[in-house]
Amino acid sequence: MSADHDSAAAPSTGSSAAPARPRTAYGKETWKELAFLLSNLFTALAGFVYAVVSVVLGVGLSVTVVGLPLLALGLGGARWIGRSERARARGLLGVEVGEPSPLPRRGGFFGWLWSALKDPVAWRTQLYGLIRLPWGILTFTVSLVSLLVLWPVLPFLARLLAGADRGMVRGLLSPSDELERRIAELETDRGVVVDTAAADLRRIERDLHDGAQARLVALAMGLGLAKEKLLDDPEAAAAMVDEAHGEVKLALQELRDLARGIHPAVLTDRGLGAALSSVSARCTVPVRVDIDLAERPAEAIEGIAYFTVSELLQNVSKHSRARSASVEVWRAADRLMLQVRDDGTGGARLDGGTGLAGLAERLGAVDGVLVLDSPAGGPTTVTAELPWRDRPTGR
Repeated sequence: MSADHDSAAAPSTGSSAAPARPRTAYGKETWKELAFLLSNLFTALAGFVYAVVSVVLGVGLSVTVVGLPLLALGLGGARWIGRSERARARGLLGVEVGEPSPLPRRGGFFGWLWSALKDPVAWRTQLYGLIRLPWGILTFTVSLVSLLVLWPVLPFLARLLAGADRGMVRGLLSPSDELERRIAELETDRGVVVDTAAADLRRIERDLHDGAQARLVALAMGLGLAKEKLLDDPEAAAAMVDEAHGEVKLALQELRDLARGIHPAVLTDRGLGAALSSVSARCTVPVRVDIDLAERPAEAIEGIAYFTVSELLQNVSKHSRARSASVEVWRAADRLMLQVRDDGTGGARLDGGTGLAGLAERLGAVDGVLVLDSPAGGPTTVTAELPWRDRPTGR
């Protein structure tokens, strides 16, 4: 499988989509739509009353101190109504509409008040409640008459009216726009970044405590004993000092390994090519490295690329049973592309316990993508995309 250096890799679906199952005239979809249409009257009546009372009461009392807070509370309640309507549409109409992100909590009381009053999600939900009453009366009447009298055309009328309902839900109860959805994604990604940083700090603390710190404590005790024996038993003291010297070397090596795990010096000094060549040399199978970059990316992107390849090569060493592997790095427009291939036994999965799922989450947190192609019997190809960011001038 050759790398295409002219275009970014797209996620693979893994299998072709199954053909849509034919819909029967009086199947469960029709009865679900009918249930939705008949319940429209009652939910629309409740939504209309709530919208009128909350808006009129809040606007009417806006000349007083309690008016605007009351209107803000009413808009907050509208969000709950929108959530219940999305759930009803999801269960009965199969409409998958994303939940809008919550209001930002900052700026104290006045910050909350301003955010609530200019919340587009709540205002569109109030509009939804206002226009739904005549529609609810219409759909209830037509559905009931069709159910009792116009039985042959019931499935077609139900589908037609339910289609209009789907459009209203998508148009008025969906997140504000692409920016709103992007905010929700970034909030999730931020949680992944925080969790990853916390896990890395715990790993560094554990390595220091169990490795270099314990060795340095033993070294201090050994030197103390050697000091006590220096006059009484010089030969024993010399042996203990010699042993302490060996402990110092081991402690220094552990500290170097730990520092390399945080950020290798070769990456800072010589760039991604030299750093990946170094990590490839430590792999248990021969690795061919091909770096095609005219310039270095930003430090953060360069570091993520290094640790991504490093973790993938660790998987090659531990799980692949490969005889050879390759690493390719290139730039495609505004994306940094990484591809690691091996001729091992294949069968790798994102949920297979090899750390690929966590790696995919960490890449997603920085707007990256991880694509896995690993059929049983091999070979395995892992392609990672990262956003390209230019390195600041002079760095």
